[in-house]
Amino acid sequence: MTSSTQGKGLKTRLRVLAVVVVVALIAAFFASGLQSYFTLAALSERRAELDQFQSAHRWSFVAAYTGVYIAATALSLPGAVVLTIAAGAMFGFPVGTAVVSVSSTAGATLAFLLARFILREALLRRYGARLAAVDLGFKRDGAVYLLSLRLIPAVPFFLVNILMGLTGVRTITYILVSWLGMLPATMVYVYAGTQLGAVHAIGDILSPGLFFALVLLGVFPLVARFGYGRYRAHQALAKYARPKRFDYNLVVIGGGSAGLIASYIAATVRAKVALIERGKMGGDCLNTGCVPSKALIRSTRILAYGNRAREFGFRSLSAEFDFAEIMDRVHKVIGEIAPHDSRERYSALGVECIEGEARIQDPYRVVVNGRVLTTRAIIVATGAEPIIPQIPGLADVPTVTSETIWNLRVLPSRLLVLGGGPIGCELAQCFARLGAKVTIVDMAPHILAKEDADIAEIVATRLRHEGVTLLTRHTAQAFARRPDGPILRCAADGAGTVEVPFDLALLALGRRARVGGFGLEDLGVRIAPNGTVETDAYLCTNIPNIYVCGDAAGPYQFTHVAAHQAWYAGVNALFDRFYKLRADYRVIPWTTFTDPEVARVGLSEAEARAANIPHEVTRYDIADLDRAIADQEACGMVKVLTPPGRDTILGAAIAGPDAGNLIAEFVLAMKHGIGLKKILGTIHVYPTLAEANKAAAGAWRRQHVSLRALALVERFHAWQRG
Repeated sequence: MTSSTQGKGLKTRLRVLAVVVVVALIAAFFASGLQSYFTLAALSERRAELDQFQSAHRWSFVAAYTGVYIAATALSLPGAVVLTIAAGAMFGFPVGTAVVSVSSTAGATLAFLLARFILREALLRRYGARLAAVDLGFKRDGAVYLLSLRLIPAVPFFLVNILMGLTGVRTITYILVSWLGMLPATMVYVYAGTQLGAVHAIGDILSPGLFFALVLLGVFPLVARFGYGRYRAHQALAKYARPKRFDYNLVVIGGGSAGLIASYIAATVRAKVALIERGKMGGDCLNTGCVPSKALIRSTRILAYGNRAREFGFRSLSAEFDFAEIMDRVHKVIGEIAPHDSRERYSALGVECIEGEARIQDPYRVVVNGRVLTTRAIIVATGAEPIIPQIPGLADVPTVTSETIWNLRVLPSRLLVLGGGPIGCELAQCFARLGAKVTIVDMAPHILAKEDADIAEIVATRLRHEGVTLLTRHTAQAFARRPDGPILRCAADGAGTVEVPFDLALLALGRRARVGGFGLEDLGVRIAPNGTVETDAYLCTNIPNIYVCGDAAGPYQFTHVAAHQAWYAGVNALFDRFYKLRADYRVIPWTTFTDPEVARVGLSEAEARAANIPHEVTRYDIADLDRAIADQEACGMVKVLTPPGRDTILGAAIAGPDAGNLIAEFVLAMKHGIGLKKILGTIHVYPTLAEANKAAAGAWRRQHVSLRALALVERFHAWQRG
């Protein structure tokens, strides 16, 4: 048994012991009838006796009282209010306030730590992703909310102790804020204790007026926080001349996926919106990204089927093609989709589309084509651009990026792909199928580094089978020209230096946010360390009326995430004076459109292991699926992560045919808390690839069948047979 396993076992036993001790103490309290002493009537009856004992043993009495108060609070026993009143009656206002303040804070902290020790780990296993979002919120605003809860007497303190223990709020923050938040109510009740003769019930202390005053006191931190936010916004904009009247409610910079959606949202709610784009509408996705790459993938997949003719019962299939004509088809597809994103369409929807270079003059003014547009809010949706590495000799060799590769008219004989991510792998497979000799160079241990190694290997095996050379763990050092063509010199992990000859190099090392050159830097808009514009949870920058969405904001560079962010940015930019919505990143899926495809949502196995999140892994081999066999696509797997013993989905990955469509079922399940049992209980059409998801749920169920229950059922059937 490992030390880690022993440690977990010890913690489990300690938790059980803590639960037993707490339950036993609470049961003993009620069984002994001690609760009868924690009433105002009992306190009044024993007042003289307690005063006499206190006079004789002052500090012993204070210590005993403190111990009782701490124990009652830590165990969430009834009577804390009476004990507080008793402190005023016996010790007077100054000493009573001090004793109760220390005792209540200590007891509350013990209750907080008990709840955290006993319950938090179990909740993390079950609701890890959701609790992480709660923890993030408490890390940012926890002190404000805790203070508000402490100041409102309608919220029982013992409940606050337990609930806060389930969050990730820091213990020192909890102690300090609890002490401060409980102090006003403590003072009220201690003072009431000094007037014990006039107090016969709790209602005598908390009159409606006083109760309402304390509620207002509790709401005050939230109001103050809101007011402080408005004050900071005012200060950030104070040095800029605010127009008396705005030309627009919203100006959007960038006509890609994010900018189009943000503009559409604004026009839908009848806001006056201007959309500025300096180049082609539709952005990277339409013109140089998603659309052209998928068109090329489709064409080259037809070639791949021809090369696999014998697998489908044909002696041979051949296709004659010209590379330039295939690229013509790619541009034709772009042209057919372009009207969906055109200036004409968006103008008809009510968006004023302006072609030109935008520059933000100040938070209220955007300059384009010499014209100054005044606007109440600005959305920056300027996208991203390919990363160009600083490698010696790069300028001396022929290169393309994911943006310029679509201008090729001649197929390169030898294509070097620098980078084994989604873009590199998709295009490498396409060009290999067209007949180029393709080599992928990547410094990571395997291609598709964000995916688990077993998932990535399924794609790697297919790429190697189709003639792609994979040089992982190879670091590019320098480019050079030779008489027979350019080369890339690489440092191979543990194998010295390797030279890779090529005719054309595709730089596919990722994309960086496009954030410079249009005024953000002049305004002092903060840029995050990863190069994206820094935003808060509402996609707002440190300039309160400038919002950012899409690749410029990060953290995900996907068209569907850009569209998702654009909805929040659009709504918040238009209605932030009244209400704002936090962008929701809890369930983000993505797909790499290689053949076979790779799709994922939620945690990968490597991420769960790195974060020390307890999990189980269930795999289903698509080679066993009837439809995959019939389609001659019996390759890949469905992989699902769940908490130990539970069917909640922490993450899912699919490597196989049509994975991008199959992942949608797991996305829906994670978004709405649907577990594997319900997927298993859902009818899936036969024969379809979607049955793979149900089969994976079935594999999980078989792993969790009770052998004891099966043995009992077996004995029952034997008894039935006589």
